[in-house]
Amino acid sequence: MTRTRESGQLPSDSAGSTSAGTWRRRIEWTAGVTLLGLVYWTLVRPRMLNWGATPAEVARSLPGDALLPDAGGESTMAITVDAPPDAIWPWLRQLGQEQGGFYSYEPAENLVGLDIHNADRIVPEWQDLDVGDTVRLGRADRFPDATLEVAAFDPEASLVLRTPDDPPWWVWAFVLEPIDEATTRLLVRSRIRLPENPVVHVASLVALDPVSSLMTYGMLRGIRRRAEQLARTGRVGEVSSPRQEK
Repeated sequence: MTRTRESGQLPSDSAGSTSAGTWRRRIEWTAGVTLLGLVYWTLVRPRMLNWGATPAEVARSLPGDALLPDAGGESTMAITVDAPPDAIWPWLRQLGQEQGGFYSYEPAENLVGLDIHNADRIVPEWQDLDVGDTVRLGRADRFPDATLEVAAFDPEASLVLRTPDDPPWWVWAFVLEPIDEATTRLLVRSRIRLPENPVVHVASLVALDPVSSLMTYGMLRGIRRRAEQLARTGRVGEVSSPRQEK
């Protein structure tokens, strides 16, 4: 055998060294990705899905759970509102694309053309609520099937929405729990049915979790701001613009 002129190594030695270095880099990259995945799945994701909620709130049963007992994914987020339930409930009654919107980040809501406009006032015409009512998630001409229906409600206490299919693939519950006469805990629980294919199952969670958590976080803050303004002033139609919210 002849040695390479530059390094003095045998050609086979050089090829073996290159191959070993490639495999080492692949192993290091795989280990790094695996570690990041474990950190996200065990530390970041639970905090993200359950932002603001106490361990007891996360663990307890809430209205609507029985509609989807074998949910593949669940999120429980919560916020404390310096307002009584009667200042929060009207905002929940008018949820929907064709009505009060969802009080979250409007530009993000409309990136795909949902045509959502978040109301800063209580509209009497939007206050009618009954089991079976349709709550639109996007404009009817573009997203005809993007709808939920009112599954159950208890005035000033809870509102449960579900997809119209049976069994539902998504149940969305809003729960109001008074702390005292002027303070309320607002809980939002989302339960979804995921595909049985394990790869698609995980991919769905990875894709949906960050988006749904961010938009729910925005919704909770949006409802809190509106309800606290209503409780302070006793009037509607004078809530500050979302752009003013810090």
